[in-house]
Amino acid sequence: MSTVPAAVGDERPIVMVTVTSDAGYRGEIRAGRHRLVVDEDTGVGGKDEGPNPYQLVLAGLVQCTAATVRMYADRKGWELGTITVRARLLRSGDGATRSDRIERTIGISEGISDEQRRRLGEIAERTPVTRTLREGLPIDTTI
Repeated sequence: MSTVPAAVGDERPIVMVTVTSDAGYRGEIRAGRHRLVVDEDTGVGGKDEGPNPYQLVLAGLVQCTAATVRMYADRKGWELGTITVRARLLRSGDGATRSDRIERTIGISEGISDEQRRRLGEIAERTPVTRTLREGLPIDTTI
């Protein structure tokens, strides 16, 4: 079992998630006090007992988007009603020509002005998870 590497410079821990997998592709995730199951689809050898890793990435993106848009609207006193955020991972090509992109759609049940819609679009582009995904980040691995 490896330990979490120490922070470097002015880094500080933001979040930690652990997965334990005893057999097959199913994993038990611990995220703080929360527990959930992750698995691969049956088409790739899993049993589809939980979301797959890409679904979890998109879940993080859509939740961060909905929460950030809601926080901004609340500060402005805008009533949005129900916010629905949908994301799809789209892939073209394979190997060296492979290209992935995410398509995100935000729905708001209450009527808002074109200016409010434009501003919420700008806010969605600056959510923390959006920025992390767009910028990428190094992954340091220890075994």
